Amino acid sequence: MSVLANLRAASRLAILVAISAATVGIIYGYDLSNIAGALLFITTEFKLDVPAQELVTTMVVVGEIAGALFGGAVANRFGRKHTMVAVAATYALFALFSALAWTLPVLIVARFLLGLTIGVSVVVVPVFIAESSPANIRGALAVFYQVATIAGIIIGYLVAWALAATGSWRWMLGMAAIPGVLVLLLLLRLPDTPRWYMMRGRRDEARRVLSKIEPDSNIEYELDQMQAALGQREAKGLGGLAEMVRKPYLRATIFVVGLGFFVQITGINAIVYYSPRLFEQMGFKGYPALLGLPALVQVAGLISVLGSMMLVDRLGRRPVLLTGIGVMVAANILLIVIFRISANFGGVLTVLGFFGVLLFTAGFSFGFGALVWVYAGESFPARLRSLGSSAMLTSDLVANVIVAAIFLSLLQRLGGAGTFAVFGILAIAAFLFIFKLAPETKGRPLEDIRGYWENGGRWPEELQQPDHP
Repeated sequence: MSVLANLRAASRLAILVAISAATVGIIYGYDLSNIAGALLFITTEFKLDVPAQELVTTMVVVGEIAGALFGGAVANRFGRKHTMVAVAATYALFALFSALAWTLPVLIVARFLLGLTIGVSVVVVPVFIAESSPANIRGALAVFYQVATIAGIIIGYLVAWALAATGSWRWMLGMAAIPGVLVLLLLLRLPDTPRWYMMRGRRDEARRVLSKIEPDSNIEYELDQMQAALGQREAKGLGGLAEMVRKPYLRATIFVVGLGFFVQITGINAIVYYSPRLFEQMGFKGYPALLGLPALVQVAGLISVLGSMMLVDRLGRRPVLLTGIGVMVAANILLIVIFRISANFGGVLTVLGFFGVLLFTAGFSFGFGALVWVYAGESFPARLRSLGSSAMLTSDLVANVIVAAIFLSLLQRLGGAGTFAVFGILAIAAFLFIFKLAPETKGRPLEDIRGYWENGGRWPEELQQPDHP
C-alpha cells in the first residue's frame, strides 16, 4: 500500500496529532532563517565584527543545547503534550523579547532563551510523533516535521526579503511570535501519547487515546505489549543515562549520538545561517538575490524531503539516509572544484555555485534532515526514548554550535574550496558510520526495536521480516 493510501486509511486523530506536533517545526525553521536576514541589519546597527556576528548566531544554539539536555526528563515528568504547549507559548514570548532588544547583550540573552525553548521542542516532538503514529506511516509522519521545518525556513527568508527595503530587523524577529501562537492553539486540542499514559500507570487514558489513533487494532493486546515492554521499572517512569551507556543499549547510544553529531557537523546550518554571505562571495548582489535565492534553495529542500516522506516507509530508513549523504558528498566535490578554479565568480561559475549549494541542501533534506527525526523517535525503548532523543539532539546541537561559531572564520582562512573540502571529508565519514551502525526499522512496532539492540545489532530470528533478512 502506498504512503498516500496509508495516510488516508489512518485515523483522524493520528493524522491530527502528528501534523500538529510536526508544525512545531515551523518555529524551528523560522528561527533558523530569520536571523540570516536580520543579521544583515543588526550588524550595521550594533556595528558587529565577524566574531560578534557569530556570537549572535550561535547563542540561540547554545540555548538549544541547554533545552535539549533537560527536554527528555521534562517530557517524561510532565508529558509530551504539556511540554510542547509550554514550548510554543514561551517561544512566542521570547520572540517578542528579541524584537524589543535595545542593546547587544539584551539581544544575546533573548536569543539564548529562544534557543532554550527550541532545544526542548526538538527532543520532544519526534518522541510525540513516534508514540502517536501507526507503524506503517510512522516514518512518513516523523519526516513531516522536517517538511514543516523547511517551510519555516522559507517563510523566514521571505519575510526578511519583504522587510529588507526598510531594514526592519525587529519585525523580522518579532513576527516569529505568530507561528508560535498558531501552533499553541493547535496543540491545546490534543491528548498525550498512549505510551506516556502507560508510563504513568494511566491505562484507561491510554486505552481511550489508542482506540482513536488505531481503532482497528486489538487495543488490549497493544496495551499489554506496551506494559510488557515497559516492565516494572518502565511503568514507574524509571531508567536513565546509566542504562544507556551499558550493554545492550551502548550500541544504540553510540549510534544516536554519532548520527546527531554528523547531521550538523557536515555543514547544513552554515548554509542556512550564512547563505546570504556565501552567495555574496559567489558574486550575487542585492536583497532579492541574497535573501530570495536562499529561499529558492530551501524550496528544493522541501521537494526533496517530500520525496523522502513518500519513500521512507517503502524503501526503508537506511537507503533513504545513505542516498541523501551520497548527494551531499557529490555537492561538496562540485563546490570544491568551483571555488578552486574561480578567482572571481561570474557567469556560468556563479550559476554552478548556486546549483552546488542547492544540491547540498537537497541531499541533506532527503537524508539527514528527514531521518534524524525518525531515528530520534524510534531508536530506544519507551523508558529511554525521551532521554535517547535528548542525547541525539544534544549531540546535534553541539555540532551546530561548532559550525555556527567557526564557519565565517573558516571561509575567510581556508576559502570556499578548503571549507567545503572539510565538509566533504566529514560527509564521507558520516556515510561510513551510518552504513555500519544504522538499523532498518521500517514497519517495526516500537516495542520490537529493543530486540535489535539486545541481540547485538541484529534482528533476532523471531523478529525477522522477509524484507529485512
